[in-house]
Amino acid sequence: MLVKPRFRWLPMPYHSTLLFVTWLLLNNTAAPGHLVLGAFLALGIPMLTSGLSKPQPALHKPIKTIRYALLVLGDIITANLEVARQVMGPIDQLHPALIAMPLDIEGDLPITLLASTISLTPGTVSSEVSECKKFIYIHALSMTDEAELIATIKQRYEKPLMEIFSC
Repeated sequence: MLVKPRFRWLPMPYHSTLLFVTWLLLNNTAAPGHLVLGAFLALGIPMLTSGLSKPQPALHKPIKTIRYALLVLGDIITANLEVARQVMGPIDQLHPALIAMPLDIEGDLPITLLASTISLTPGTVSSEVSECKKFIYIHALSMTDEAELIATIKQRYEKPLMEIFSC
């Protein structure tokens, strides 16, 4: 299910509000001229750019989304400590690798979120998604078992994203 703009004359109400408030904060005034110009920009920019964006899939499980965000935050902290330990240790203990992980998830936004999650977690970087969107190429700072890394990413990140977006 794709989310479509609710109002044709206000295609992105949150963006419009953010643009209006940002304009007023940047100018540090609520003078009538700035209110009018801010409102004009807040309505005009989203109307002009709304045709450039693709409709995005809706989040079907907001509680799982929050749980996923907390999981990723915890993994970022844990991975930072692990990477610091590895980098401070002997260089011959590092075993960098580039792997191709098959994707079960579909859709541009879910794949982008998976790639971002992989890159945000220290020690791994998503380098590219194949043109057919069936593989994601991942660089690992230190890897001992390719199958274990793939299984971990699929279980910890890809599976929850598939549930969130009902892929």
